[in-house]
Amino acid sequence: MSVSSSLSRSPDRHGSLAALRRMGLTVALMSAVAAAVLMPGGAARAATPPGVLVVAQSIDDAVSFDPAEGFELTTVQTFNNVYQRLVQSNRDDGTRIEPALAASWQPAADGKSLTFTLAPGARFASGHPVRPEDVIFSLTRAVKLNKAPAFILNELGWSADNVDQAVTRVDDNHVKIAWSADVGPAFALAILTAPIASIVDEAAVTPQASGGDFGNAWLKSHSAGSGAFTITTYAPHEALVLDANASAPGGAPKLHSVILRNVPDSAARRLLIEQGDADIARGLGSDQIAALKGEAGVKVLAVPSARTDYLLINTKANATLGNPAFWEAARYLIDYQGIATNLLGGQAQVHQAFLPVGFPGALKDTPFKLDIAKARKILADAKIGPTTIAFPVFNEAPFLQIAQSLQATFAQAGLTLDIQPGVASDIYAKGRSGNYAITLRYWIPDYFDPHSNASAFAINRDNSHNTVARQAGWVIPELSDETAAAVKEQDPAKRTALYEALQHKIQARSPYVFMLQGSEQVVLRDGLKGYAQGLNSDQVYYDQVEK
Repeated sequence: MSVSSSLSRSPDRHGSLAALRRMGLTVALMSAVAAAVLMPGGAARAATPPGVLVVAQSIDDAVSFDPAEGFELTTVQTFNNVYQRLVQSNRDDGTRIEPALAASWQPAADGKSLTFTLAPGARFASGHPVRPEDVIFSLTRAVKLNKAPAFILNELGWSADNVDQAVTRVDDNHVKIAWSADVGPAFALAILTAPIASIVDEAAVTPQASGGDFGNAWLKSHSAGSGAFTITTYAPHEALVLDANASAPGGAPKLHSVILRNVPDSAARRLLIEQGDADIARGLGSDQIAALKGEAGVKVLAVPSARTDYLLINTKANATLGNPAFWEAARYLIDYQGIATNLLGGQAQVHQAFLPVGFPGALKDTPFKLDIAKARKILADAKIGPTTIAFPVFNEAPFLQIAQSLQATFAQAGLTLDIQPGVASDIYAKGRSGNYAITLRYWIPDYFDPHSNASAFAINRDNSHNTVARQAGWVIPELSDETAAAVKEQDPAKRTALYEALQHKIQARSPYVFMLQGSEQVVLRDGLKGYAQGLNSDQVYYDQVEK
């Protein structure tokens, strides 16, 4: 299917070829991209036009471009380019928090609130000014919608019942944010750097609301932010097109447009970047990266990543998967080193804790290794016999390859993993609804604090918040209390020790098996300048890119 035909038939109201023409993207460019994907053996095509950045990657994981809902790699990497928050993490040092839509802030004497002064003159892409009402609307709707990332804001003690009292207008230029949770202003600021804290344009979104959804259905495929770009076209599983916002408070971007082209096949992505039909390629295999190193016209950028890859086990799927003996055996049925070294070729390192290296308190020990005999004994002692387990996985590299490695080693202990490849967005939906047995997932911290990951994996008192623990069906009131104690500890050394203790407990006994920490390799055309990407996977920035 060609790009032009697929976009013209897209159900998205803006997903038409006419919309692409209005943006100045020529039919020839789009046809060239499609031809390169469909005809890998073809001759080299023309380079992408000046001012238009073409990124070849998979966007199949995208569920929603509403910052109150989007929680996937494609969406969170888009949010930094489309939206702004009151405060932001420094691009080079994520632990440093800087002004964004807020020019300054002042903590209250009791440490339970912050008053923000909005940046003068800041406007959304629509031209509407950024007001305290927009901050209130954005944060309260995110809590009330209670989508996948809502648990992040819940850490401030916010709920649908109390958030209206927590975020209030002071005057035309000031907004007050208060919290009931036993945490200090520094932690609250870290929370407000997360994508879910993005500020949306109330005046643009409210007319699009339907059935009390706060504009969620509309924002799934549109944008209403103040970032360097706006979403002009989104055709699911085809393309995302961003157009420059010349009035962005942070300054106009150097590019006119960015096209994220869905190219599920990594071999096709390699061909596109080699031929100059793409400016950036993501998600290439280790063999493809090795072949490109030293090749004229391209350069490989190695970026440390905070992404952790893990197995998620649904304890409610059946009695076997709910048995802690199964969790323990699974830890010895993974060829960690073989996957990292032989399969991924340096694109990941063995890592067996929920905090990634680079975060305070991250464990670096790796106590588990492939030991089939030990796993068999654990299963036998627990009277767990041969069984077949449904295993939905992302239908793309490297997840399928990792799944096949797991299938081979689990089989040696009598466990048949029934690999069920699917589009990433569907796999996410299964995980969030509990409609799975075991699945392979990755986790990206939402903000630069150990609690970002701890709150996902070590909190679930009563299934009221949509954490990973809840998705695993794992109710853990005691661990939840220990996690709450860690986040409110003010002494840095004591706080680090508490997070280390939490990791040791979850490392030893939990329905998660942490395996790897990623190291992303991005391929760029030689003439590209100004591309920036940070430790956290959402820290992808296109605003300073030029060709």
